[in-house]
Amino acid sequence: MNRRHFIALGSATLILPTTGLSAAPLDYTPGMVEDRLAKGETVFLDFKASWCSTCKAQEKVLTKLKAANPAYEQAVTFVNVDWDDYGKSDLARSLRIPRRSTLVVLKGNREIGRLVAETREGQIKMLMDAALGAATA
Repeated sequence: MNRRHFIALGSATLILPTTGLSAAPLDYTPGMVEDRLAKGETVFLDFKASWCSTCKAQEKVLTKLKAANPAYEQAVTFVNVDWDDYGKSDLARSLRIPRRSTLVVLKGNREIGRLVAETREGQIKMLMDAALGAATA
């Protein structure tokens, strides 16, 4: 690698974290969703478990779609909700979450959409596009 490429690459890695291009999903804590919604954010909830193969398939698709369109992470707040810890929480009960591998988008006091055990890229993209639309409306 020549010196110019090394300097350019180093500079680019310093810029990326501040632009939101590599924003990692937040890990859910009680009260977080209500706080984010009160601030006007669009929240994409991913109810998942580390041992769930469907959840892993969904995560692969989500990662691919976010990489293809950075606007998702710039406009939407992604939150991972650990099913083992919060599957029986007030949040899960209030949203009537039936199982792990459930994806839900919320804005204000409305549910924008949800998918249960869905792994098809087209379907997940439609939900992410709905979230983006709600966030930028």
